[in-house]
Amino acid sequence: MSKLSYTRALNLALAAEMDRDPAVFVLGEDIRHALTNVTVGLFDRFGPERVVETPLSEQGVTNFATGAAMAGLRPVIEYQIPFLLMLVFEQIANQANKFSLMSGGQGSVPVTYLLPAAGWRPAWGAQHSDEPYSLFAHYGVKTVVPATPTDAYGLFVSAIRDDDPVVLFAPLPALAVREDVEPASLGPVPLGTARVHRVGGDVTVVAIGHLVNEALTVASELADQVSVEVFDPRTLYPFDWDALAASLDKTGRLVVVDDANRTCGMAGEIIATAVEEMRLVAPPRRVTRPDAAVLGFSLEADLALQPSRQQVTDAVLEVVKASPGRAEGYRG
Repeated sequence: MSKLSYTRALNLALAAEMDRDPAVFVLGEDIRHALTNVTVGLFDRFGPERVVETPLSEQGVTNFATGAAMAGLRPVIEYQIPFLLMLVFEQIANQANKFSLMSGGQGSVPVTYLLPAAGWRPAWGAQHSDEPYSLFAHYGVKTVVPATPTDAYGLFVSAIRDDDPVVLFAPLPALAVREDVEPASLGPVPLGTARVHRVGGDVTVVAIGHLVNEALTVASELADQVSVEVFDPRTLYPFDWDALAASLDKTGRLVVVDDANRTCGMAGEIIATAVEEMRLVAPPRRVTRPDAAVLGFSLEADLALQPSRQQVTDAVLEVVKASPGRAEGYRG
């Protein structure tokens, strides 16, 4: 048994897939220097043809990867800052992701887009601190947000092997998470499968990314009052709706915790689907950032706008105390 960090898990997964499949290669800015530690040791091991240092041109690099994938390779692109995905959104959502459909299944674009530093941290700046995963889910791009090192390893492996484009967000606050892991136990985690980290009977808390750990802390702190089930979707698109429905069949109450903007976000989509299709006995709640929440370099203001443990606690207690809806479940 050894300690595995989130970043090391990404590094091991990438190295394992490059060993397994010579079509896999990684490209990006400063990756030979391994600034994010994801590509540590890979240049010396695999050489310049498979660890490709690129110019400062995200649009060009992303289109190059699309062409390489269409030619039979499996590129992995590392983007170090969240807003870079906005520069290449058209290339991913409108070109790479639609090619298989537009070609009648005759071609595929197996590119993995890795963001190993998503979300907010002190002094990171307003333009660097977003969590734009809901944009990709909205357009039907396979989108994953691992919360733990083992899931980071398994989902990254599955993303690289998938024949469709996959965007993987690694939240900054999760990078410090470490797990006791038996190395031989590491393996692929199927895309589109959720994980229940803690079983409960009173309320389901759906937490995305690093907020899974906050939800688990809240569940422990409230254990003598409320039985909280902590539900980690892991993949935002395709979402494991069957697993969420099974959880809500038990609890009938829902809180969604998401470190992204409120309007048109994943929290709203999860709640809308649950209200339309699943069993609820009380109105659901969501805990998110306010819209355009990251202000820049004001630490105090930024901290005040991040989803907090206290907000999660309050939302859980509100849902449990809420008056039940109709016998067949709440429907708004």
